[in-house]
Amino acid sequence: MNYAIIAAGEGSRLAQEGVAKPKPLVELNGEPMIGRLINLFRRCNAESISIIVNEQMTEVREYLESLKLDIPFNLVVKSTPSSMHSFYELSRVMRPGKFCLTTVDTIFREQDFKKYIDAMEADTEHDGMMAVTSFIDDEKPLYIDTDENLEITAFCDNRFDGVRFISGGIYALNEKAIKVLEKCMDEGVSRMRNFQRALVAEGLKLKAYPMGKILDVDHADDIRKAVEFINSLD
Repeated sequence: MNYAIIAAGEGSRLAQEGVAKPKPLVELNGEPMIGRLINLFRRCNAESISIIVNEQMTEVREYLESLKLDIPFNLVVKSTPSSMHSFYELSRVMRPGKFCLTTVDTIFREQDFKKYIDAMEADTEHDGMMAVTSFIDDEKPLYIDTDENLEITAFCDNRFDGVRFISGGIYALNEKAIKVLEKCMDEGVSRMRNFQRALVAEGLKLKAYPMGKILDVDHADDIRKAVEFINSLD
């Protein structure tokens, strides 16, 4: 599996709340968030890792440049207007094949993630497997509509009757998704959720994968919650 991390946001809310370190370098159990993801991916059959950071994140760039990895590693340093644009920049350096994309502040348990990756690697029917969660702690969640077989039929901004899941912000996809991404860029589409809608509109087969609890680190108190979650046994 090839992996990609979007770490190009400014982390302004954390800074406003007194967190001095750039978001990717905020430590969870003594390990920077971005370092935790890299090490976790390496333990989950990583064939390559690609990361984008913005041009102002010199501390993060220096941290990443200091790493000595035993797999191909691509670092893109570019400020972009949205996560979808960051994804596009990553797509230009990623190796061919299946890939898993996430943002740097998405927090999940390693054992849950490994099962998810194993399922995507073994799947020969779908073009993508989106990690979903029933834990809703997002300020603007993206709701997932599925059929009885967990095939994704729609991505919705608003809650609807019978909703079970929201997007966990983790996307495992094949190369067909890159073609859709390029079309979105050509048509001026923005935002990752609109790209996901385009995947459905273009007829890609997407399956929802319930991955248990998934958190985002957006505020200072989320750091404590993330550590407690990672360390909990339930």
